[in-house]
Amino acid sequence: MTVKTSQRRPTSLQTFFIIWGGQLVSTIGSNMTSFAIAIWAWELTGKATPLSLILFFTHTPTVIAACFAGVLVDRWNRKQLMIVGDAIAALSTIAILLLLLNNNLQIWHLYVTTAINGLFGYFQSLAYSASMSTIVPKQHYARCSAMSSFKLASSVILGPALAGTFYPIIGLKGILLIDVITCIIAATTLLLVHIPQPSIPKIENFSDNKILPELTFGFRYIFARPSLLALLTFLLTTNFVDKVGMAVFSSMILARTNNNPEILASVNIAFGVGASVGAMMFSIWGGPKLRIHGMLIGTGVTEFAKVLFSLAREPLMWIVTATSGGFFMPWLGSCNQAIWLSKVKPGIQGKVFASRFLIAQITTPLALGISGPLADHIFEPAMETDGSLANIFGGLFGTGAGAGMALQIALFSGLGIVICLCGYRFHNLRNVEFILPDHDS
Repeated sequence: MTVKTSQRRPTSLQTFFIIWGGQLVSTIGSNMTSFAIAIWAWELTGKATPLSLILFFTHTPTVIAACFAGVLVDRWNRKQLMIVGDAIAALSTIAILLLLLNNNLQIWHLYVTTAINGLFGYFQSLAYSASMSTIVPKQHYARCSAMSSFKLASSVILGPALAGTFYPIIGLKGILLIDVITCIIAATTLLLVHIPQPSIPKIENFSDNKILPELTFGFRYIFARPSLLALLTFLLTTNFVDKVGMAVFSSMILARTNNNPEILASVNIAFGVGASVGAMMFSIWGGPKLRIHGMLIGTGVTEFAKVLFSLAREPLMWIVTATSGGFFMPWLGSCNQAIWLSKVKPGIQGKVFASRFLIAQITTPLALGISGPLADHIFEPAMETDGSLANIFGGLFGTGAGAGMALQIALFSGLGIVICLCGYRFHNLRNVEFILPDHDS
């Protein structure tokens, strides 16, 4: 059902903060479950591949859904889509809990439930993203995007911290139950607020009987604007190298600490603390005047911190480098989102943002699909004591369990630094904010 209302400029942040609070609680619950499932899967298999495949099945449906999700988000009630996302998340968690209670939970069950959860979670996040310009005043776009980054970062702190504390006491069963409760809280907060539905602008070749023009509109919109396409090319390449490297993050820590969940939780918390502080400072500061600088510099510094992280072999250095990398990570998402919110009209943001997501993430399933096998079959064997790469890189990364995954993270993070430096060489990317006018100019 298409809902059309007159567009009024938002004047306060009240609605945003109510939604933000509910989603914060839900995201903490989700991170608790993700952490506990990673521990459970590693204890069961001792391999990096199952953990990377869980990420693969989480992200792949979102890339497929991006082909049509934008049309639905622009046509349907965005508030209802967000509520449905929380409801499906609760149901998928309940399914895992029931299987676990009956001693029937297997790895492939996690692939199915995370795929379903990832699909509807994407509809929810797209509806939320496309609603930002209807509930947030324009001058606060970057600030509220940073608050959204803060929400994710703080959940990375609290999720693993709580899961690491309670996992030995209540196990995976108790953590799954907590996750269900947090989903219910998030859905309840959405029921309390009004989210304006923007009018869909009249666009040539759009009609109720012809869906193809709407499905392809976002792609045509982006490809007609070389600067947006350059921005997406940057996101696509950095997403790929980041996922290939960091998909084995948890596996590397567990391998190098003899399956110690407390150390893994501490490193996750450190990353979340850095990201939370970075997002908080960014929200107060509001970001650089030219947001493209925030994207390129923030991404480059984050990748450099990951290289230092992979070189470290002690928990203290992991914590220090994770905190440093987390501090600059919100720069990318906040500045990128602020650029798109400023340049794209609210009534078509669903279609354009879905196409943006598809282009930027289209290689993510490939990256996640190959990350685990690369670690298990190439990098880890090569970095054994007598491995083919041990003599070359052993002095930097050590040898044995986890050394190959550390090398994998370093190589792909180093490639990410090169991509950021090259970004300043491209006119359409470097000057995106000058080339494209704001949608309300």
